[in-house]
Amino acid sequence: MTPQTDPAAGAAVKAADRAHVFHSWSAQDLIDPLAVAGAEGSYFWDYDGTRYLDFTSGLVYTNIGYQHPKVVAAIQEQAATMTTFAPAFAIEARSEAARLIAERTPGDLDKIFFTNGGADAVEHAVRMARLHTGRPKVLSAYRSYHGGTQQAVNLTGDPRRWPSDSGTNGVVHFWAPFLYRSRFYAETQEQETARALEHLETTIAFEGPGTIAAIILETIPGTAGIMLPPPGYLAGVRELCDRYGIVFVLDEVMAGFGRTGEWFAADLFDVVPDLMTFAKGVNSGYVPLGGVAVSGEIAETFGKRPYPGGLTYSGHPLACAAAVATINVMAEEGVVANAKRLGESVLAPGLAELAARHPSVGEVRGVGMFWALELVKDQETREPLVPYNAAGEANAPMAAFAAAAKKQGLWPFVNMNRTHVVPPCNTSEAELKEGLAALDAALSVADEYTA
Repeated sequence: MTPQTDPAAGAAVKAADRAHVFHSWSAQDLIDPLAVAGAEGSYFWDYDGTRYLDFTSGLVYTNIGYQHPKVVAAIQEQAATMTTFAPAFAIEARSEAARLIAERTPGDLDKIFFTNGGADAVEHAVRMARLHTGRPKVLSAYRSYHGGTQQAVNLTGDPRRWPSDSGTNGVVHFWAPFLYRSRFYAETQEQETARALEHLETTIAFEGPGTIAAIILETIPGTAGIMLPPPGYLAGVRELCDRYGIVFVLDEVMAGFGRTGEWFAADLFDVVPDLMTFAKGVNSGYVPLGGVAVSGEIAETFGKRPYPGGLTYSGHPLACAAAVATINVMAEEGVVANAKRLGESVLAPGLAELAARHPSVGEVRGVGMFWALELVKDQETREPLVPYNAAGEANAPMAAFAAAAKKQGLWPFVNMNRTHVVPPCNTSEAELKEGLAALDAALSVADEYTA
């Protein structure tokens, strides 16, 4: 699709937005949202015809890019057949989506509870764990994000939690491993794993094992910085959960459906949780959909006992039809293998080369189409480029970097001291190299703020 210029239409869209749309996570008077005219594949464009390579995948959900014709056609076909139907009935699109997801989830996570997105998937996973165990507490990590609803945001371990933190949601936070900024004074991955597990077990002991329903972790934390857990850590958490009768929940909302070069990130670590949440990439975000994959043991808890939860739009036919088409496209077109192959052959060496050239890059980490660059003032001291949770003038270096990326035709995903490289999983090698060149130029601006 060729971008068409229509500045007057763009101005009208922008005016209506500013007059009536209340934006999430924003000070309403301080934002200047871009008016988007269209999108296709790995690109989107504004009404002036300026095209951007999207290195954000929307909000890390367009795993097969924008406007894939097979998914668009599936939504149209479903709308012509059955636009909506209540969740208590057996519907073809819903049944087939559940079957395709269950075929790909690890272990015996064969029952699928559909939600409208990731946050309410987390809400229901926690509810299931509490009802299954009869225990009130849930442990979650600092440097995490689990959603914006009340329970999910309390589980979150970043500053977005603070304004809504009630302190009464039965949530206890702990430190998960992250060697680059270790809280355990570790010098090796092995030390980080051992000390992080010791810290977690001590937390369990002091909170009381019999009070803890679940431990929830992002398999690979997303907006917190794409920090791959070191070898043995997730297996160690699994063992602790088994030992103390705690439900192990993995949040795959961001990491699932090909993002890491596997169907689910859990496959990278050979670990099977009791509950697994998903959303985003399940249908490339074309229609809101999320869910919880439920183990046999937990499903059995509600075999004769009603599960006290549900949503009006659970397993919505349009969303499920989009999921069926997306999963089939990913299988037929080798999207998961593409993410793995280009992650290894293009992004890993390309980002390492940028890190070697730019003093503002402290660390590169990631897998598949799921990467982050940690930006610093000083590579030796690892001082962050901007302070934690910086805003306004304190965040000027990151704002300058983001502006430079956009000037190069690259739409970046920036969060605190990081820029994330999370393009669609079917992005081509040429498009990735285009993005790396734009990122190279933008990092030169960040370099100006280094010591």
